[in-house]
Amino acid sequence: MKAAVLFLLSFLHYADFSPLFSEKDEYHFKSWMSQHNRAYDLEEYYYRLQIFTENKKKIDFHNAENHKFTMGLNHFSDMTFAEFKKSFLLTEPQNCSATKGGHMTRDGPYPDSVDWRKKGNYVTPVKNQGPCGSCWTFSTTGCLESVTAISTGKLPFLSEQQLVDCAQAFNNHGCNGGLPSQAFEYIKYNKGLMTEDDYPYTGRDGTCKFNPGKAAVFVKEVVNITKYAEMEMVDAVARLNPVSFAYEVTSDFMHYKDGIYTSTECHNTTDMVNHAVLAVGYGEDNGTPYWIVKNSWGTYWGQKGYFYIERGKNMCGLAACSSYPLLLV
Repeated sequence: MKAAVLFLLSFLHYADFSPLFSEKDEYHFKSWMSQHNRAYDLEEYYYRLQIFTENKKKIDFHNAENHKFTMGLNHFSDMTFAEFKKSFLLTEPQNCSATKGGHMTRDGPYPDSVDWRKKGNYVTPVKNQGPCGSCWTFSTTGCLESVTAISTGKLPFLSEQQLVDCAQAFNNHGCNGGLPSQAFEYIKYNKGLMTEDDYPYTGRDGTCKFNPGKAAVFVKEVVNITKYAEMEMVDAVARLNPVSFAYEVTSDFMHYKDGIYTSTECHNTTDMVNHAVLAVGYGEDNGTPYWIVKNSWGTYWGQKGYFYIERGKNMCGLAACSSYPLLLV
């Protein structure tokens, strides 16, 4: 009886919200819930409906204007940006230390476009970090996987979880963030990184279980690209291999669907970066140069897990701290 009364009171309380939403709003939300296998209790339902409706309006408004990229609904569409940021981005302050990097550039010319996915079996499929700010580990493994494949002809699947659990001494913070350059340093001095099969991903902080006897790849040296020197990134991706980089994600980016992402809201300095990804190539479309970037939010986000971001302007600080490893074979 008591439970029934509490349910009725809850229903009456949240029924007050129903005039705020049209039948069309609820139809879109319920369709989205079905698509993404979401279920909520009554209180959560109206809370998430409100957020979803606001996000959809933002998406529709953006797409009605003349932008270089479009937005769309995805598996984050029932979240506020504050919630998204807490679960999926770097929450510890990150500050790249490289000013003059160790990358040795050569004079061009460079190809008009490069895509390491099309050069051979050099890029692993898009992975999903889940609700853990471990993007830095996926950027790290993605880069090291590609460098290994380019050097040896064999494409490994490497362990993000080892980095989450074991790399704290190198100024990394597990699910609260880190940087690929610092992760490469850990792998170098730790003497190896295990495979994903031997050290599987859990998506949460754990105790270190590194087994030196099962180390699969080794880093000889870490190459930091000079801070803000975006042409050094072009040189590295054109001649050598994909490159890890970090940048600042702002609220519109969580809704990215396709096109070339640009922003007037994000910052371009080292102290504001909050997400790490992997540049696997570059190109140009209608006069706008862009990077081809592998993300770690699954294949249902963006362009099957990838995105394009404007190149040549240090967009959102993407040239603030980029790096790649040299393989020890």
